[in-house]
Amino acid sequence: MKSRLILMVAFSLPLFVAGCSVDKQTVGTGVGGAVGGVLASNVGGGSGKTAAIIGGTLLGAIIGGKIGADMDELDRRRAASTLETYPTGRTNTWQNPDTGNAYDFTPTRTYNSGGQPCREYEMDVYMDGRKEVVTGTACRNASGEWVNQ
Repeated sequence: MKSRLILMVAFSLPLFVAGCSVDKQTVGTGVGGAVGGVLASNVGGGSGKTAAIIGGTLLGAIIGGKIGADMDELDRRRAASTLETYPTGRTNTWQNPDTGNAYDFTPTRTYNSGGQPCREYEMDVYMDGRKEVVTGTACRNASGEWVNQ
């Protein structure tokens, strides 16, 4: 569950920061650490809870940094293109030639929210011989960019 949430954040993060100059591994490390700390804060109590938060933060930072480092501009463009042009239920499949990671990205529901087009999606990510399933929702903002909700 923790790796799925961190992967979801790491995937969605590029949709937010595509134009920023911060490198993706640094961002992935920060976000992964934050997510890991938040998840671990629900474990135990007292000093055990503190240890869980510290451990969760460190583990999240390691996993988030790895995922953030492996996602690149090709993956961001393919995901955004899928959200923009693929009909609900149709899967866009690609493999990144530089990282070797493979993606199956499927918009699963399309709707409007406050005048914004939104899409729910499911993405299977194949990294380092493992499959992770990511689900989420993205809406197109006023600038035309897809932003995870």
